[in-house]
Amino acid sequence: MERGFVFLDEVLNGVRWDAKYATWDNFTGTPVDGYEANRIVGSLALADALLRAMTHAAAHGFGLLLWDGYRPQRAVDRFLEWSARPEDGRTKDRFYPNIDRAEMFANGYVASKSGHSRGSAVDLTLYRLETGELAPMGGRHDLMDERSHHGATGVPVIHAQHRRSLCSIMEHSGFQRYDHEWWHYSLRDEPYPDTYFDFPIA
Repeated sequence: MERGFVFLDEVLNGVRWDAKYATWDNFTGTPVDGYEANRIVGSLALADALLRAMTHAAAHGFGLLLWDGYRPQRAVDRFLEWSARPEDGRTKDRFYPNIDRAEMFANGYVASKSGHSRGSAVDLTLYRLETGELAPMGGRHDLMDERSHHGATGVPVIHAQHRRSLCSIMEHSGFQRYDHEWWHYSLRDEPYPDTYFDFPIA
């Protein structure tokens, strides 16, 4: 583990996680390079801000479920390689139904240089503390479609309310939203704004 980084589940008591890129349930359809364990890693600054977010969320009856934090640069490079391959249709309907895979970067859904690799970004959602059920958000993680944008039309009212709740929690905790993805937030004050790390999650 790089100095200044931690496994988030070790410092955030009660946080839930499902590291999607360590599983087959992601847009590439296979575990991604650099994700050798189903754990979420982040910088110490990210952990501190998420602790504040957990406190704010709990006050509204919610907990946090993390899908991704620190992302090795080799994983981003793998995304670029994958996007250049011919379409095989295995994950298109679930993750990018209305665009070609090569358009993911041009349309802003995947970045060749990501805040995730700087240890300052997180993908997450809310769950109900009382029941453990995920709060419906009107679309899954990594759905690369206009339905995933903040303020998207056609999203059921309660789902849109959950998106706004997550946004309020995160912005009050030191994060800024990304307009194209309701689940993606980055630290306003990054500890490593010019460094792209590549150590594996193991």
